[in-house]
Amino acid sequence: MPDSSKFGRMSLLARPSIAPLVAKAMQRATRLAGRRLALSSYARFPEHPRKVRELTIPTSVAPARATVYLPAASEDTAPAVHVNFHGGGYVMTLTELDDPLCRFLAAEAGVVVINVDYAVAPQHPFPAPPRQAYEVVRWVAEHGAEQGWDGGRLTVGGQSAGGGLAAAVARQALEEAGPEIALQVLHYPPLDLATGIRGKRAAIARPMLRPWMGDVFDTSYIPDVRLRRDRLASPAHPSDTADLKGIAPALIVTAEYDILKAEAQSYADRLRTAGALAGHHDVAGADHGYDGKDDVKARETYALIARHLRDAVG
Repeated sequence: MPDSSKFGRMSLLARPSIAPLVAKAMQRATRLAGRRLALSSYARFPEHPRKVRELTIPTSVAPARATVYLPAASEDTAPAVHVNFHGGGYVMTLTELDDPLCRFLAAEAGVVVINVDYAVAPQHPFPAPPRQAYEVVRWVAEHGAEQGWDGGRLTVGGQSAGGGLAAAVARQALEEAGPEIALQVLHYPPLDLATGIRGKRAAIARPMLRPWMGDVFDTSYIPDVRLRRDRLASPAHPSDTADLKGIAPALIVTAEYDILKAEAQSYADRLRTAGALAGHHDVAGADHGYDGKDDVKARETYALIARHLRDAVG
């Protein structure tokens, strides 16, 4: 599998002087569309009302704003807690797009869900986001008693780039002896940034993730291609050969047509060898980000995730 530094001629958007400019333009466009995106997300899955509070979590990178989704009241005064990281290529802040997922998991799994607005590139390039994500999860584990959840029953997860961060959190927890994570949920995650998007193949001619997107995202996040082999960015790349025995068990969800499917499959195989694969589910007839528009497939996948969360923390 070719490395991004060796695969063909560098595109204009993969240049470190250009990619951050495009990334910032994408961020501005996302902010302008923010209210519309939020209202659209809030309207989905109306059977699960939005019961939230805001929280700011201190980290060495920057304070991380988070939205806390509360489950329905039950006899369990201290429910388990799930930390969610949104997608967006490590560049865009798309926390509200995960609102339907967070409401669904809070209701169906009976857990507190913390949706994290983490630091993004190019303002905060690698390794700041995975470090901040780990510190957020460690804080969540340590402050459950005062916040109303059980930090000892902890899971993490994310979609797209958020799945990559969740994997990085689990890796740091393994290396730093905690906190204990009962499950990591990796939903169509990027797990091999060392291989550029132009060196990857999808099952369809025009997958959702286009080459220009990969150029902008990867270069903005990790401008130095040599750093893209880091275990916190590319745990599915062959260069990472560390023993993962003891890492948090993972549920990996891929999409049949996603250009990122092969690397997630490779990581699933690696975790299976380490005895840490809780499950691998491939969503048929779906591409990257399918759950943002397809309510039927989204409900099926979210229900699967909720079952795994219940089993992991029950």
